[in-house]
Amino acid sequence: MTDTIVVTGGRGRSGRWICDHLAGEYNVVCVDLDHPGWEIPTREHIDFKAVDVTDGVEIRDLFSEVDPDAVVHWAALPAPERHAGTRVFDTNISATYNVIDAAGRAGADVVWASSESAYGLAFADETPLPAYLPMDESHPTAPEDPYGTSKVAGEEVAKMVVRRDGVDVASIRPSWIQYPGEYNCRDVATGDLADGTGNCWSYVDVRDVATAVAAALDADIGGHEAFNVAAAENYVGQPTADLVEEQWGERPAECKLDGDQSALSTAKAQGLLDWEPEHDWREAVDADVTAPTLTGE
Repeated sequence: MTDTIVVTGGRGRSGRWICDHLAGEYNVVCVDLDHPGWEIPTREHIDFKAVDVTDGVEIRDLFSEVDPDAVVHWAALPAPERHAGTRVFDTNISATYNVIDAAGRAGADVVWASSESAYGLAFADETPLPAYLPMDESHPTAPEDPYGTSKVAGEEVAKMVVRRDGVDVASIRPSWIQYPGEYNCRDVATGDLADGTGNCWSYVDVRDVATAVAAALDADIGGHEAFNVAAAENYVGQPTADLVEEQWGERPAECKLDGDQSALSTAKAQGLLDWEPEHDWREAVDADVTAPTLTGE
């Protein structure tokens, strides 16, 4: 029997790539605020449910109905600039609490979207110099914004549920997600490089995000672990350490970067999940890849 996976935020820009990648290996229940409609022919192995993940009753009702083997929690307000800070924080932390709490009580392992914003570089009034480079998952987390703070709080929720229920939770910290043929990061690469300091010019292809989620679902994590998910190199094509020194006027005391190596270390994901990125901006920036629609059309 094929396992059932609930994917929240499954109709979002990156969520649909995750659903599409998992469908077939799993029966996917794609959860979002709206249902695509009964008249639309849907993909085999993908079902849809309209659920407000900030409503704990709706989440518990859903899990009672579908009895998931695992949960991918990808629903969130993705940045602090488009909504009031209270809405960003309240939405993200209530959704994360409801989903991970209910999953733990149901005995389902969880993979969920934390963020590189947890480190506190993105959205800061003055971007701080990283404590060391490359940044691994032990790098201090010190966000100054409601989005990054909601992700740090969400990871604490994950640890709570692991302690209480004994399930596994993987907190994926993706870098700036890019899409084949639509690499917005290159606008920064050819413009004001100071705009890239919030994540030290790192990025990740959405297809690599999907494979990282799948790898985390397959892995025996043994509790809670956070994982950086990023491309192997920066999106500028210049030595990362030189970019850091140019923008900050110095390098961290510990700076072990080779060429255009990413400022985010993915060694932990490679070691524990047997995952590594396969796509880089040079081949993906003009790639002609049709985005998944999740329907049979």
